Amino acid sequence: MASPITSSTGLGSGLNITGIVEALVTADTAAKKAQITRQTSNNSAMLSGIGSLRSALTAFQDAMKKLNTTTSPSFNAYAATSANESVVKVTAGNTAVAGTYDVVVNQVATGSKVASKQFEDGATASIPEGELTIAVGTSSYKIDVASGATLQSVRDQINKEMSANGISANIVNGEDGSRLVLSSTATGSGNDIKLSGIDGLEIDGAQKMTGTGAGFITAAAQDAEVTIDGLTVKSATNTVSSAISGLTLELTGATPTGGAATKLTVATNTEGLQKSVQAFVDGYNTLQKAITSLTSTSRDADDNLVLGSLTNDPTTRSLLADVRKVMSEVGTGDQLTTLGQLGINTQKDGTLEFNTTKFTTALNDKKLGSELQNFFTGTGGVLERMNAAIDPYNATDGSLATRKSNLDKVATNLTQQQADLERRTESMTEALTKKYVALDTALGKMKAQASQVTSFFEAINAQKSS
Repeated sequence: MASPITSSTGLGSGLNITGIVEALVTADTAAKKAQITRQTSNNSAMLSGIGSLRSALTAFQDAMKKLNTTTSPSFNAYAATSANESVVKVTAGNTAVAGTYDVVVNQVATGSKVASKQFEDGATASIPEGELTIAVGTSSYKIDVASGATLQSVRDQINKEMSANGISANIVNGEDGSRLVLSSTATGSGNDIKLSGIDGLEIDGAQKMTGTGAGFITAAAQDAEVTIDGLTVKSATNTVSSAISGLTLELTGATPTGGAATKLTVATNTEGLQKSVQAFVDGYNTLQKAITSLTSTSRDADDNLVLGSLTNDPTTRSLLADVRKVMSEVGTGDQLTTLGQLGINTQKDGTLEFNTTKFTTALNDKKLGSELQNFFTGTGGVLERMNAAIDPYNATDGSLATRKSNLDKVATNLTQQQADLERRTESMTEALTKKYVALDTALGKMKAQASQVTSFFEAINAQKSS
């Protein structure tokens, strides 16, 4: 590190040593310093722009994902409601028909729940070694029970090996002993649990438990039974999707004895469809505005041109072209093939305009509601094509990720160049300072010698004069 100079003026020469050194160092390093500063600023702006663009793309893709989930599907042509969701819930698909239905749930589908005989020794009761067969309906599973097993270890083994098959076990301790209790998630008549192969653990799930013996606890597994407008329908599960065209019924409880039927109402889902389309338009417009902000130009207070961080960026231009292409493509539907038919048009600034009046006409007069879901979320639909256009750019290995990686390398290199320049500046400052201090010292000595010579001759002249 350069030695500090306590005075900027040389004592021997009167020169401004600090100023001279700074001027020489600046002249040597200014161009490189300006280059690094300019490149760092440009690189940082580009990194910020790429990050903002990826965030905007991710937000748009997340919005599209919400419109295309299996748990809450959007773009449904019909909306169905239940007057009593504690008995039955209903979901409408695009093949539904507007109307009302009276539903009575006589019984819900249940699985099997059985208990073994009583074991007086409780959870520590010994269980013979052997192969235990657990059957549920037509499915059968084997468990090898080792020597020294207890009721508790068998329970734990069943839970470990059978949980993936929907079978679980526990031990219920009563006053006269303990029982191994098993239950199954498989519902419907005939799906009773049966155990065989080991003495003491035999259970026939179709027989009622009596006294100390084994059997089902409350009832055997049963089908759901529903009456729809007076017609009886049976189902092995509590999800009934084939009884009414386009409707899926989720049975949540039996209708109370003597209770009224639950009314299901199906109507055109105009409001819901409009909300789904509006959500897509809003998501697209948010993306478009973000890209415009990153690529636009403006003027500062001095009327100088100010470029956006991604102005004239070829990757961004390519992305924008690919995304806009999707908006103008013709779909494969029967009647609904373009966004324009739904009142969605591109404006001059690239954002979408949603004409709700034209949209309502498309639903009411042209009957396009049933095609909306497939048009947006089906194979080759708008959402699939839009994601296919964005993924090459925004995927974890996409072009934007590659761009960021390269820009990060540039940033690292510029940081290293800046550090090298600072070391050069420091070294050069130290070297020049030493040279000028040495020069100043030499000049000081020369001035002292000159002063001595002058004094000597002045003394001689004075002697001559006297």
